[in-house]
Amino acid sequence: MYNPKSSKAEEFISHKEVLETLAYAEKNKNNAALIDGILKKARQLKGLTHKEAAVLLDCELEEKNKEIYALAEQIKKDFYGNRIVLFAPLYLSNYCVNGCVYCPYHMKNKHITRKKMTQEEIRREVIALQDMGHKRLAIETGEDPVNNPIEYVLESIKTIYDIKHKNGAIRRVNVNIAATTVENYKKLKEAGIGTYILFQETYHKESYEKLHPTGPKHDYAYHTEAMDRAMQGGIDDVGIGVLFGLELYRYEFAALLMHAEHLEAVFGVGPHTISVPRIRPADDIDPGAFDNGINDDIFAKLVACIRVSVPYTGMIVSTRESKECRERVLHLGISQISGGSKTSVGGYYEPEEEDENSSQFDVSDRRTLDEVVKWLMEMDYIPSFCTACYREGRTGDRFMSLCKSGQILNCCHPNALMTLKEYLEDYACPETKRTGEELIEREIRKIPNEKVLGIVKRNLANIGEGSRDFRF
Repeated sequence: MYNPKSSKAEEFISHKEVLETLAYAEKNKNNAALIDGILKKARQLKGLTHKEAAVLLDCELEEKNKEIYALAEQIKKDFYGNRIVLFAPLYLSNYCVNGCVYCPYHMKNKHITRKKMTQEEIRREVIALQDMGHKRLAIETGEDPVNNPIEYVLESIKTIYDIKHKNGAIRRVNVNIAATTVENYKKLKEAGIGTYILFQETYHKESYEKLHPTGPKHDYAYHTEAMDRAMQGGIDDVGIGVLFGLELYRYEFAALLMHAEHLEAVFGVGPHTISVPRIRPADDIDPGAFDNGINDDIFAKLVACIRVSVPYTGMIVSTRESKECRERVLHLGISQISGGSKTSVGGYYEPEEEDENSSQFDVSDRRTLDEVVKWLMEMDYIPSFCTACYREGRTGDRFMSLCKSGQILNCCHPNALMTLKEYLEDYACPETKRTGEELIEREIRKIPNEKVLGIVKRNLANIGEGSRDFRF
């Protein structure tokens, strides 16, 4: 039944294959010789199979686990350096016709305040985000063909891209909306989206159908095969993920990697990003009702093992997680984080009234974007607002070939410094600006090519004098 090249969900995510993988990992979790061989392969930076990765996740040998964590940190540095890309979610509408039992947007929830932003309200939200310093957004909507048709999403994307406020501009709009048709994915591609993001929630088909009892999302195959249709529609940057806590994490981990293998096998391009959200408290939702929750130690190991197994992918952790948790996993493979996030509809322009609640989930890390930027720099990370690859056409297989060869660093490190300089000039508080200027001074010394170094120095000076949007 298992066939990574199949177009059928139940064949490229084979339940039988997952169970056999988990049994194999359980049998070999203390097999030091096998684990050494897997780690040796991982050090070649070509990735691991789902079966090999499952053995590392189950490994109980303390010394080997230390090697896994150290390797994850090194692979992150090899592929992404010390850059951390920043973004913010933008919720357009929370109208939804689905019955997902873990999400407060479910149709039967009568407590939540239903909202759908007009284009003028979107404009106000985007200006508020630009005034924070954001350049990259991920737009979100509930699934509702009447209130949130594809035409509404397309119009909203155009509105977002058209807004130029002071020195602010949203340069990349990623889209996280429900599974749709090839024709609609073509329209999203034509609208200039960055990455199409869709979380599987759970790959366990029986659990999936119970967790999605009503609505179009109930169709497991249609949802799971969405990335294939997105690729067929011309979207070559796709982002996958599961909601940890709904099903057993070992099952989700193996299936998630099988999904990545499937995309590689069929399209030659694996996922541009992998997200690792955990279920959070929300209106009408109690995470305690789901008995598959994972603690911070397991969460950290999941991040490390995904990084070791899929070295090229961007890894995302949101403000669902606390400052402490995010700090821990930044070292283990995370390359993108959100900052200053609101998960309510219209929450950036003006805070919600106490009797209103349109949020999808509670945010753990409530710091401002400036606080997050300063925190990253104090740990020697470069906060990056770069969108150059998308705008220069380095997407899909072009991005992956550069990333897998390590050549992407030659573009990304200078671009990160230039976009950070923009942020420091336009939005940072004085203390953050001082910290950032010191970081940039240290980091430009790491640029090995004299010609590139000269261009970067000249561009940084020009940014200081008011020019914007330089990129390699």
